[in-house]
Amino acid sequence: MAIINKGMSRRSFLGLTGSVAAVAGLGLTGCGGSSSDEGSASGSTDSANRGGGVITAGSAYAPSSFDPASTGSAVGLGANWHVVEGLYGIDYHDYSTFNELATDDPKSVDDTTFEVTIRKGAKFSDGTEVTADDVVASYTACAASATYAPFFQPFESIEAKDASTVTVKTKVPNFSLLKDRLAIIRVTPATQTEEDRAKQPIGSGPWMYDSISDTEITLVPNPEYNGEYAAEDKKIQYSILTDPTARVTAQQEGSTLVMELVTADAVDQLESAGCKIDNVQGFGTRFIMFNVAKEPWNNVKVRQAVMYALDTEKMVSNTFAGLATAASCYLPKSFTNYHEASTVYKTDAKKAKKLIEESGITPGAITLRTTDNEQIKGMAAQVKNDLDALGFEVTIQTDTSPATYAAIDGGEAYDILLAPGDPSCFGADPDLLLNWWYGDNVWMQTRCPWKESAEWQKLHGLMDEALAAEGDEQQKKWNECFDIIADNAVLYPVVHVKTVSASWDDPSTAPNGEALDGFKGIGTTSMSFRGVATVKA
Repeated sequence: MAIINKGMSRRSFLGLTGSVAAVAGLGLTGCGGSSSDEGSASGSTDSANRGGGVITAGSAYAPSSFDPASTGSAVGLGANWHVVEGLYGIDYHDYSTFNELATDDPKSVDDTTFEVTIRKGAKFSDGTEVTADDVVASYTACAASATYAPFFQPFESIEAKDASTVTVKTKVPNFSLLKDRLAIIRVTPATQTEEDRAKQPIGSGPWMYDSISDTEITLVPNPEYNGEYAAEDKKIQYSILTDPTARVTAQQEGSTLVMELVTADAVDQLESAGCKIDNVQGFGTRFIMFNVAKEPWNNVKVRQAVMYALDTEKMVSNTFAGLATAASCYLPKSFTNYHEASTVYKTDAKKAKKLIEESGITPGAITLRTTDNEQIKGMAAQVKNDLDALGFEVTIQTDTSPATYAAIDGGEAYDILLAPGDPSCFGADPDLLLNWWYGDNVWMQTRCPWKESAEWQKLHGLMDEALAAEGDEQQKKWNECFDIIADNAVLYPVVHVKTVSASWDDPSTAPNGEALDGFKGIGTTSMSFRGVATVKA
């Protein structure tokens, strides 16, 4: 399914420091349509057999902060989708938006002023009414977050017009991504402290938190919920199973009805056992970044030589067992706004060596820093072989994501970084995705750093122009952006990964006679249970 993007936009992304490192390490290491078309079980969906059970899910990520205004936790983000509503929600099956607390689309007052009305009778799970003041407070908290603030650069303000109406003012006339960006703001009571939000946020969604621990997260139905997607089961229970073998075992024996992040070697095993396998091409990248402040990486021909030297197809086959695609654009082909870049780095050893000759440099000893992601470690061995063949002498230095970024941010010298990243858990519009790495932020200021270059200035001019454009003209501007970042290759995807989940969808063959009706995997981290319920044989 192609990812649907409507009109789009842009604004400079500010310093994404430690929180971005944490997000980049989670897979990141971060996150539409209607519920009626989200899939159906192979077994009985008779209403008498639907609901009333426990949705058990195997999470690949350990919990950290759950604060909806700042979290970069993959499991925290995913659980919050069900607990804490925004004015709008994002359907991560196709990135379309739908009404949550909002009763309708934003009403245009003028080109930069919009009004949104809150659903009548909406209450938080603690019984208090949701008001415009809560929306304003939640926006204020997001705008103060290092991670989330950049998403709201096109905003001038959000204010309460009355108890049930908010007024949104934008810096961009007719801002086409308004609903998408408002969906990032998850609304909690204005009275809830940041500390309490981080531990257990209160929301107005169909579910509410019952308990959170390092090993399990439990949601129960919110009795105050009066929206469209009411909970049909007794619980959603996330088991924290970061070890892939433990996750597969739990799924195969039926301890979980669904698991995320199925490893390539377990796909056939689970499918043979009777699980439904969802394989979704997402934005999630395994990217390469050069220290352009250091020779020879300030030479574009050397960077391009490295890109052409990489045997990406061998990586896709050996490291990912086919569950990835080599990048031919900053976006994967499944995204509506995809445009094949002017430079596509198909493996070409002769071209790589010719570029090295033209650059005038003599390859020598270099350090390839990597995070400890298993796929990254597998790729690193291939990168070393390919670059050694180009004449470099590569030493691999592997550490956790936080330690890796702390070292780079602290000024520790490096040559090349290989790491995972996926900001698409926040949305999929090109402006957001471009700004994540190429914005006026820590990546371009100090990690890469490319901000002072004429090419970066040109890129940002085009991004500004795309923000103000619409339709074909907007796409044309983005295409130029994709070409610039491909040609310069300062930070660029090597592959886009496919996200694989497994679920029991037929109760007649499931180990415990219970399955999930309506579940479909998504192309980013975590799992979506909107419109999903257990179904019994």
